[in-house]
Amino acid sequence: MVRSTLPDVEVPALSVYDFLFGDLDEQRLDAIALIDGTSGAETSYRTLVEQIQLFAGALAVRGVGVGTRVGVLCPNTPAFATVFHGILRSGATATTINSLYTPDEIANQLTDAEAEWLITVSPLLPGARAAAERVGIDAEHLVVLDGAEGHPSLAALLGEGHPAPDVSFDPAEHLAVLPYSSGTTGRPKGVMLTHRNLVANVSQCRSTISLADDDRVLAVLPFFHIYGMTVLLNFALRQRAALVTMPRFDLADFLRVVSEHRTTWVFIAPPIAVALAKHPLVDEYDLSSVKVIFSGAAPLDGSLAAAVARRLDCTVCQGYGMTETSPVTHAIPYDRDDIDRASVGLLLSGTEARLRDPESGADLEAPAGGTSEPGELLIRGPQVMKGYLNRPDATAEMLDDDGWLHTGDVGTVTSEGVFRIVDRLKELIKYKGYQVAPAVLEAVLLDHPAIADAAVIGAPDDDGQEVPKAFVVVQAGADIDAAGVMAHVAERVAPHEKVRQVEFIDAIPKSTSGKILRKDLRAR
Repeated sequence: MVRSTLPDVEVPALSVYDFLFGDLDEQRLDAIALIDGTSGAETSYRTLVEQIQLFAGALAVRGVGVGTRVGVLCPNTPAFATVFHGILRSGATATTINSLYTPDEIANQLTDAEAEWLITVSPLLPGARAAAERVGIDAEHLVVLDGAEGHPSLAALLGEGHPAPDVSFDPAEHLAVLPYSSGTTGRPKGVMLTHRNLVANVSQCRSTISLADDDRVLAVLPFFHIYGMTVLLNFALRQRAALVTMPRFDLADFLRVVSEHRTTWVFIAPPIAVALAKHPLVDEYDLSSVKVIFSGAAPLDGSLAAAVARRLDCTVCQGYGMTETSPVTHAIPYDRDDIDRASVGLLLSGTEARLRDPESGADLEAPAGGTSEPGELLIRGPQVMKGYLNRPDATAEMLDDDGWLHTGDVGTVTSEGVFRIVDRLKELIKYKGYQVAPAVLEAVLLDHPAIADAAVIGAPDDDGQEVPKAFVVVQAGADIDAAGVMAHVAERVAPHEKVRQVEFIDAIPKSTSGKILRKDLRAR
């Protein structure tokens, strides 16, 4: 077992609202909390807190409180912060929904979460309304933030002037949020995260991710996803930084917002790193304000991290986590230049880990020197979920009686406590008895200047045996054929790791959190 080498942090027994906003001093209340990256409109901490209280009050007079679940289908805007934290302040539980979901997918989540309300915006109203009708949510319980006839709006609810209610609950037991797992390996499940889970993870991040109150943080990662929810919507606000919101990722808009608003910390997923390293448009913008690029949600290759760092003249860090761990369990501290950028860094404060042999199930010993053998990563700490909603079977598979969460990710650890994720256990390719990690081959492929993006899966050959197959997106104006792709990889990997098949496609399918949707590639 490996324990975090960082000092333990106290996890206060507070609600998320009280932890984030309860000790705001008068001077900080007038500082900027949120900036709309599209319009430039600014919201102070004072205004944000007032709006959260008023929204909680408006919900409370309508019977929303402890035991109520509210769906949130909304892109990243300043209003998201108001409604999300207003829901939690009212004592209700928020279930955040992917903005790209179809009406059926929205309805499925609302049904599974037993949501009685849905909050959305007018561009998403057609899908939201269809889903709400299917699950029995009426027009009065479907809030359209920017206004739509027949539905409550944010302005109208805030204008009622109701004070926030007095609520009482146990932060260690009461559910704050019900995000849903990505569904890339099965049916999405509601992840039960308590107020203590979220407060703990923000507290843990504070000792590793050195955001300060004079930083401006780009919020392009979706708030509905646990990465954006905890690291941006909660952690950045707790650090009293200013969040610059973007409703969706578009490279030109992304670069413009970073340049115009002089953002200092930019949290991304690896696909954005690929663009920052390779796209010619990057050279047209002044990105000199950026101090740190922090990547999560999927493995970031060390050479790609180095390419981004060189091009932007900034520090690139990486972290690791899961929805089921609120999400952060590992991170590379900003000031630790000695840590390999291909790693996910150190365990956060108060976190324990084990590596388990995938075949035998036996624990692997922490190495006295060098790097351990690869094993499945198990995590224990105050950020680990309560379980899956109404899924005791799935909970038992993921979370054992001793509190260890079985991540399904394969990792290694050095004698200095630095972890590296090799790949998903279920995504490992078995080629002639050898295990081949797709992430390793993807990193090699992305090193080729003619390759803009790539993904690798196991695919059957003529004999029905599994072989590594590469899906490749060619860089605009470049020229490479399948033989060239295979030769590039063959020169850089062991014989059993060679790519045996190549297919060229227009784009690699990915989730909104940046994970490759391998099931979509397998279905081709």
